Amino acid sequence: MMDGTDKIKKTSIMITGGSGLVGSYLTSLLLSENFRVSHLSTKTQQFGLVRVFRWDPARGILDPAHLHDVDYIIHLAGANIGEKRWTDKRKKEITDSRIVSARLLHKTIKDNGIDLKGFISASATGYYGSLTSDRIFTEEDSPAADFLGTTCRLWEESASQFEKSGIRTVMIRSGVVLEKNRGVLEKLPVTAKLGFLASLGNGRQYMPWIHISDLCSIYLKAITDGSMSGPYNAVAPQHITHLNFMKILSEVMHKPLMPVKVPGLLIKMALGEMSDIILGGSRVSASKIISSGFEFKHGDLKESLEDLLLKEK
Repeated sequence: MMDGTDKIKKTSIMITGGSGLVGSYLTSLLLSENFRVSHLSTKTQQFGLVRVFRWDPARGILDPAHLHDVDYIIHLAGANIGEKRWTDKRKKEITDSRIVSARLLHKTIKDNGIDLKGFISASATGYYGSLTSDRIFTEEDSPAADFLGTTCRLWEESASQFEKSGIRTVMIRSGVVLEKNRGVLEKLPVTAKLGFLASLGNGRQYMPWIHISDLCSIYLKAITDGSMSGPYNAVAPQHITHLNFMKILSEVMHKPLMPVKVPGLLIKMALGEMSDIILGGSRVSASKIISSGFEFKHGDLKESLEDLLLKEK
């Protein structure tokens, strides 16, 4: 007779976008919890000890044999929203990379009678748009009509296909992910090399944020907790404006924060519409994920920054 540990060891997780920031951390966590992990990738390079299968969503190529013994799919694949200027072509790449890939996964599973236990999709707090307001957004709020809101709505609608097929489906709306080497902490303190930090825009925009460790733990909970379904905000419960974020970062890094802010107009001139993800942002509620029983290990921004930037890993 197998105990619970033996059953967990046999649980198979397939991750799309597994070599990205969240995917790489999540893979390590799942392996440490004795799950069997594989990746679907548009590239062929190996990812540590994880088996990597190639697919091509744009061309509709996915071998169903790769999915036959998979219990859960974690869908993280998608073009980086903040990597390039938002031209019409780039916008289409951002949207299609999320929607087309999910549709291919669903069609392959449905057409081949694959018995999937759960589908867990990434999403983002961009669902609520890039405006700044006094509202604290919850999962019950409607999506914004701007590019970010529309992209997240279509992203989640593509995941909802699985729910309509009777597969437990969870959407993780993550905030700004804090990680030392590849996340926002690598990009924000660019001026730190010159000996100082600078805040952007008016500084009053909120930054819903989450420590990479807590985000991965939420994904783990989405696998193991069968009561979870639908959207969940993956943000720390502490609400922080951009200016306060930079003040705390300045304290942790021991770098002065310039009293003069970088004008939003300059950022808009440099980045175009993509500046929305920097210059806008409202508060987002963590109440639903907390009510599910999840406990944040890194709910305080200063402690999180110290953990990521000062501690030896």
